[in-house]
Amino acid sequence: MPKDNRKTDRVYIAQGEQAIGDLPDMIISTILGSCVSVCLWDPDLRIGGMNHILVPEGAVSDARALSFGANAMETLINALMKSGANRAGLVAKVFGGASIVTGLSDIGERNAAFAFEYLRIEGIPCHSSSVGGTQARQIRFWPENGRVRQRFVREAEAPSVQLNVPLSSNEMELL
Repeated sequence: MPKDNRKTDRVYIAQGEQAIGDLPDMIISTILGSCVSVCLWDPDLRIGGMNHILVPEGAVSDARALSFGANAMETLINALMKSGANRAGLVAKVFGGASIVTGLSDIGERNAAFAFEYLRIEGIPCHSSSVGGTQARQIRFWPENGRVRQRFVREAEAPSVQLNVPLSSNEMELL
């Protein structure tokens, strides 16, 4: 379940997390590689929320269920409606879905395709998007006014994994 963060002005969400809010200075932020975030906003009530989708589908019984597309979307929509948002008035903005590691997987493309198809089926218009490419993105969303700022993250700023030696064959050290 997403947290109702309307009493906090800065919220960072990671994979599988979501947040909603309506404070004038509130910012919900995340960093996306192949993951996708959908920002939903009710312009009449001036409340919005953002999720962070890891993969388009997965087993509902999995502990990471909020990371899966349909679960993440339904949970976010339900939280907004519980806070008074009009489902019929919601508008969306979609970000992420990059191909960070060439040749490894098409997960970014599949995540973006899922988000657009979900919005189409549910009749939620997508007012803007920035998906694909090969760079990670930092997303900042102001849920009270629906504004989004995107900044591409340079490779040096993106989290990296480095293997230090000597470790046993089944160990990895993250720096």
